[in-house]
Amino acid sequence: MFKKLHVFEARYTELGSLLSDPNVTSNPKTYTAYMKEYASLQELVDSYREYKKIKSDFESTKLMMDTEKDQSLQEMAKLELPGIEAKLHKLEAELKLHLLPKDPNDDKNIFVEIRSGAGGDEAALFVESLYTMYMKFAQKNGWQIEMMSMAPGNMGGFKEIIMGIKGKKVFSKLKYESGVHRVQRVPKTETQGRIHTSTVTVAVLPEVEEVDININPSDLKIDVFRSGGPGGQSVNTTDSAVRVTHVPSGVVVVCQDEKSQIKNKAKALKVLYARMYDAEILKAQNELSFQRRGQIGTGDRSERIRTYNFPQGRVTDHRIGLTLYQIDKVIAGDLEEVIEPLIAHHQSEALKSQ
Repeated sequence: MFKKLHVFEARYTELGSLLSDPNVTSNPKTYTAYMKEYASLQELVDSYREYKKIKSDFESTKLMMDTEKDQSLQEMAKLELPGIEAKLHKLEAELKLHLLPKDPNDDKNIFVEIRSGAGGDEAALFVESLYTMYMKFAQKNGWQIEMMSMAPGNMGGFKEIIMGIKGKKVFSKLKYESGVHRVQRVPKTETQGRIHTSTVTVAVLPEVEEVDININPSDLKIDVFRSGGPGGQSVNTTDSAVRVTHVPSGVVVVCQDEKSQIKNKAKALKVLYARMYDAEILKAQNELSFQRRGQIGTGDRSERIRTYNFPQGRVTDHRIGLTLYQIDKVIAGDLEEVIEPLIAHHQSEALKSQ
């Protein structure tokens, strides 16, 4: 492990010098690539340097405890040693996590697609609840939100919402949200107080560039039509809505949130590329079957991952057996206590496979 860390530290130092080299700074493409690599190594190298410092403190303190003739200094060293050793073990564990294979999508922005499933109007209302939950979580993290598309429900809520979220390590935080979310609550229209069960599907897709996935433009069918629903004077008067179909796969994306046909087309293509890229990743994962039973699924859309039980105030994540009686906080966007255990579990399983 420490041989790898030494190599990474040397590369980090080399990159620091390269980034001040005029030959590099004058080449935007090379400079951007080096800067990205430098930033990706910074946290690892900082931890490694801190580890070496604490390791030196540990060895000097232990030497003092073993050889110091002054009794008071020896006692002082004896008291300090356990705390230093604890820091050392903590940093060593952090370094092991840093050396785990990185998900290449972790630093990417995302699209979140939320769709109503079983439960009719109640499912559509819960789509809106989850949209608000993710929106508030994004705001707390300082991320940017962009509405891509929405389809209103018959009795309120939404049949579907697609939004883009941009920010630092967005995909790494929200990638485990993909799957079926089940809600158990008494609908506002229920007169006898019966609890209804509804489902909503969530898909978290990394945003990709056209160069990340090869799609033949001739395979795309693009239709324009008039928008429907609220949106201002241009709605229902101009052909601003856009439908993009990838003919070979049958994947369809519709965007009508903008008044501009050009903007709607650009949004639809972004979502389409993300869906096609996601489909390739899922295909590869299924073929590899990388310890699927021991890992958290990151893309199985049919997997029931979480239940929100409002009468009991309970949120349960079925993948790791986590139960929290804090449903109001979770729905209000305080997702850290759900997301952090999922990330920790994934890291633990990954460490086992090393």
